[in-house]
Amino acid sequence: MNSSPQWLSRYRRGQREQVWHELHQWGSRIRLRPELAEEAQSVCDEMAHRARQNVEVLVARLTAAGYRFHENDDEETPVTRPHVPPTTQADAHADWLRDRFEAVPMTVCSWVRLVGDVWLVGTHPEWAASASADPLVIELEGSRHPDGSSLREYYDEEWAQWQEEQDTEEESGVFVLPVAPDRLHKENTSGGEPYGFVLPDGATDGLFAGETITSFVGYLNHVFGSGGFPWPTGSESEWQVKSGLAEDLLPL
Repeated sequence: MNSSPQWLSRYRRGQREQVWHELHQWGSRIRLRPELAEEAQSVCDEMAHRARQNVEVLVARLTAAGYRFHENDDEETPVTRPHVPPTTQADAHADWLRDRFEAVPMTVCSWVRLVGDVWLVGTHPEWAASASADPLVIELEGSRHPDGSSLREYYDEEWAQWQEEQDTEEESGVFVLPVAPDRLHKENTSGGEPYGFVLPDGATDGLFAGETITSFVGYLNHVFGSGGFPWPTGSESEWQVKSGLAEDLLPL
């Protein structure tokens, strides 16, 4: 490729699916071409700006509707900041993630630097089962909690345990960096493994392991297309609430 693929300008013009397809085709090889890697990162940053706007719109709409943000515990402890923008340490945290896990997808680093931590678990006044609908949660910096450094310790422990399993088990599977409770734990029910990102991964857009394994951007588009609540609950009011929340959110 001797000329610029113009990924950013094409992405902004609406050729998002084609741009992501081309970036996926490059895989981790894109890191070997600094000029292409820079252009790919600009697309990821644009994606993150759009995602943050969607998050801010969802939080505002839920707040206006009387949504009660709370923890996934028996007490339903109130959550006062469902979206915590990146702190002044976000860039350093993204660098730490890259150093610690050998390779981290560009979209993940863009999320850390430009979106922040999101916790949409809660109860909607017109939809009692909203906590059962797998509300969006992504916490990569840990800034919603008093001591964000503890998240690094947690990641270190998970990584060390996985590496130990690599040495002792024939099939230990891939490492998944945990960033959210699974669907059942979000509704304070016994569930499975946390959602997270498959690492190491030097691709532009990585794999998100949730109810299924899909690209991170694919997961986000599914979530935003459902107003932040991608799992069906069977409630009569569910679809009306979701439709209102999802209206005019930006595709990524």
